[in-house]
Amino acid sequence: MKQKKWLIAITAAGLLATSAGAGAGALVEKVTGILHGDVKVTVDGSETALKPVYIDGKAYLPARETADLLGYNLNWSSQELVLKDRDTDVEEEADLISMSGVIINITEADGIYSLEVMGHGTNSWIILGVDGETVLSSEQGAVKPADLKAGMRIEAQYGPIVALSYPGRSHAASIEVKQQASLIEDVITGVNKTDDGWKLQFSERVDGKFQTSLELNAGKETLLISETGEPVEWSDLYPGVRVKAYYGPFLMKSMPPQSPAHVIIVEDAELTREQADAYRDAAWSFVSDEQKPSVISDHKIAEVEVAPASAAGILTDGDVAAKALETLVKEEGQMVIVTYYTNMDELIGPIKVVLHPETKQLLGYFARR
Repeated sequence: MKQKKWLIAITAAGLLATSAGAGAGALVEKVTGILHGDVKVTVDGSETALKPVYIDGKAYLPARETADLLGYNLNWSSQELVLKDRDTDVEEEADLISMSGVIINITEADGIYSLEVMGHGTNSWIILGVDGETVLSSEQGAVKPADLKAGMRIEAQYGPIVALSYPGRSHAASIEVKQQASLIEDVITGVNKTDDGWKLQFSERVDGKFQTSLELNAGKETLLISETGEPVEWSDLYPGVRVKAYYGPFLMKSMPPQSPAHVIIVEDAELTREQADAYRDAAWSFVSDEQKPSVISDHKIAEVEVAPASAAGILTDGDVAAKALETLVKEEGQMVIVTYYTNMDELIGPIKVVLHPETKQLLGYFARR
């Protein structure tokens, strides 16, 4: 609602400018004025019944009656006068906040749908409330709140009030559904700088070999963000990082297929790039020369994960390793697992090397089938 405000110093003279609704007890000093009934007050050329009171040579009008004639409602406190336009009951469109993004998650409670959205705008991560007052639309026609799904690309108008939480929360005034994006959750196997941005590669096993299965093209329109809503630098991406990427849905008919990336969420890593590389180097040295030719995945970007040391199925590498693993289990510690995919996985599974998290000592291997 439009508001016009005048901040005033509350003095006896100032209080006299309000209507008779202000009690005499509010006066801090006695003042006297002269009522000039012969002075006419007009608004837009029309004469009014207002009569000014002169105090110390200055003309005062009753504020409430004056506001009423001007088409405003008046509210006042000890610190300010607020005039509200009676003819303006709708929030100005300019007060709403715009966002373009992807729905990451949806929950519903008591008929209110909460949309977790990540994208471009004043807030890159926000929870939008959708109810009966939210205007929903799409190029395909009408949309109901129950039709909204995770992965949808949307244009949203929300606000103007945003709750001071993280992420922020606000009411969605309108949502236009664009398209349903595709989703891939996997480890990046290649990152290359291009003239227009970055190209991310993902791989899968085909006929016993790993090959690039998808390339995502990322540019200035792509949001790169962490799971906790923090911005991520493109230079922080490297082979071995696990991401959740929303793209497409259109694919270029190329080999491998390519598509534009809309939102890329980088999963929080327990290890730094340097730490992961150190574990990879150590683990590769524990893969026998007889086994190495069977490895089809790139050992330089092998999957590295941190897991509870109590996991079952580990074949320890001798008594010293068995004792070290037993100590980690008693201390409820963790171990590091480095995985290598081989051409024998369908028969006996991949090679999984288990390392001590501090010393990188070989603890053993997970049993292959």
